[in-house]
Amino acid sequence: MYDTTDNTGKTKGDSKIIRIDEQEIRSHLDRIVKGTVEDTLNSLLDAEADAICQAGRYERTPDRLDTRAGYYSRKLQTKAGEVQLKVPKLRKLPFETAIIERYRRRESSVEDHLKALHKFYLMQ
Repeated sequence: MYDTTDNTGKTKGDSKIIRIDEQEIRSHLDRIVKGTVEDTLNSLLDAEADAICQAGRYERTPDRLDTRAGYYSRKLQTKAGEVQLKVPKLRKLPFETAIIERYRRRESSVEDHLKALHKFYLMQ
């Protein structure tokens, strides 16, 4: 028999073995999807507030109808988990979002579209 070990005890010709932890990958993808859902919804809420005010945050324009008065937090349960929304507050005008119903605490349609987009980009 031939000795195939070197002086460190490693077998000659061994290559590094890559092990894939499927659970870790799924967990990582779930965090990415949840973060994407949260960021997208918060961006859409900000865009809605800008449209109602007819000006962006900190933008000075004669067409401005209202100014921002901060945010309030709201939780929304999605398939990816609970997301924290920052709902804009306005000083004079009421802010009623068309994205999420007023008392709704569970949403799935937005998340389904985001997951489909995410899968589409991964396949390219």
